[in-house]
Amino acid sequence: MPTIMITGAAGFIGGHVAREAERRGGLSLRLMSHRRPPAGAAAAGPATAGPDPATAGPGPSPGSGFGHGHGHGPGAVVPGHRTVRADLSDPGSLRGVCEGVDVLLHCASQIGGTPEANEAVNARGTAALMAEARRAGVSRVVYLSTASVYGRGAFRAARPEDLVRNPGSPTSGSRAHAEDAVLAAGGVVLRPHLVLGDGDRWVVPGLARILRALPGTVEGWAARTSVITAQDLARLLLGAGLAPAGDLTASVYHAAHPVPVTVRTLLGAVAAVAGPAADPAAEDLTAVHARELLAARGIAAQGLDMLTSDHWFDSDPVWRDLRCTPGPDFEAAFKELAEGYRRALLDI
Repeated sequence: MPTIMITGAAGFIGGHVAREAERRGGLSLRLMSHRRPPAGAAAAGPATAGPDPATAGPGPSPGSGFGHGHGHGPGAVVPGHRTVRADLSDPGSLRGVCEGVDVLLHCASQIGGTPEANEAVNARGTAALMAEARRAGVSRVVYLSTASVYGRGAFRAARPEDLVRNPGSPTSGSRAHAEDAVLAAGGVVLRPHLVLGDGDRWVVPGLARILRALPGTVEGWAARTSVITAQDLARLLLGAGLAPAGDLTASVYHAAHPVPVTVRTLLGAVAAVAGPAADPAAEDLTAVHARELLAARGIAAQGLDMLTSDHWFDSDPVWRDLRCTPGPDFEAAFKELAEGYRRALLDI
């Protein structure tokens, strides 16, 4: 029975990974959390002081208007598995956490906050964790990163090997440094773009705020974007951790549903659960005008870049290499999530 350690196990994506591992069975789980213990897990070890590393999934840089931040986990039920309390910003607290671990799924990141906090948790913390993994002889490390390491731009069926990282925020920059530490240790990096699902308090709520602030569409909302459900992302993370080495043809993968979604379709689904909003047929705004309107309402306008230009990342290789079948397409998947989002958006 292989032992898998999941960092950020009480967070948005980490919680889904823990639940997916429990569902799969035949695995011994070690769940690393800073302050919030995963539901149902047996605690072990003292809590450490210091800022709480965000355990949400990846996403647009803070300030984009709908980026991920300190998310909440989906209530993973993992009875009987060990919880390790450690702090990525305190390398001393990591001593020995990887002993006996076969696979490390690193899902914890600091999202937002000060540049110093991002550097301490994402860059130096990940480097210290990789040193522990090497010392303990961990056979596979998988890091949950973000397509935000590419910065701004238009991306169409983009492959990792064809892109240059150009992070535009302290969070994205420090996560790029975390990638470097993982890759130097022989690990694997997954880069999702927009992640949806139970526990998302940033992507769909942020989109809802933008929709409610604008009197119509923006340049037709014709752009295409890559999305993935947290459940599918958890399957990929776990699959990458357990796959035979010979099956992996790359060290960096994009993680998304293979079929991109038009922004019009994405926002239409959000509007259906977000309650009253402006009639999208009322006006078709230019991006410049939309930014002005958002700024006047105190809403960060950087997220419009992701809604008015293609952010479509080729993810076929990860599904092929892991011999994994993608889940339902966006519209079918969102129907399953709609009621949860409707409740979550009541106060938005």
